[in-house]
Amino acid sequence: MELEFEIDKITESIESAETGERFDTLVLPVRKADLRGVTKKNGWRFDWELELAKTNRQVYKLVTEKEPGAIQGLVSFKNEEDHIHMNLIENAPANIGKGKKYVGVAGNLIAYGCKLSMEAGFNGFVAFEPKTVLRDYYHDVLGAMYIGRHKMAFVDKVAKTYVDKYFPQ
Repeated sequence: MELEFEIDKITESIESAETGERFDTLVLPVRKADLRGVTKKNGWRFDWELELAKTNRQVYKLVTEKEPGAIQGLVSFKNEEDHIHMNLIENAPANIGKGKKYVGVAGNLIAYGCKLSMEAGFNGFVAFEPKTVLRDYYHDVLGAMYIGRHKMAFVDKVAKTYVDKYFPQ
């Protein structure tokens, strides 16, 4: 499956699209109960219950500290032998398009994957398979490397930049 995600802005957290106000975030493991309203009927594109049911995947949600019950984005990772693979990533429907509530959601989730990869000793290596039309964007704007015919990755200095930006110590 090819991923279609856009990092709308590299921020230090997530920001109100309207005011620019920053909000502290938490990235937390998803439980089945968290996904009650996460349905195609409510504007979500992927079947996150199906993703959560896969035993080799870890699914995480991004929430703000002020609204811990409101999911702003979701991501699914799989631990591979030498890297983390990002299977799915999605902004909440409220964070897509012209009237979006927050910017920086996808960047925050990718930075978390880079953080997990660094903690596992993988140098921040997070691989993914983007849609063809977005490959140049990920390479030229976001610093992702080409690692194969259809795969790209965030690794080394680029991954560290994301982690330092979103998860300063």
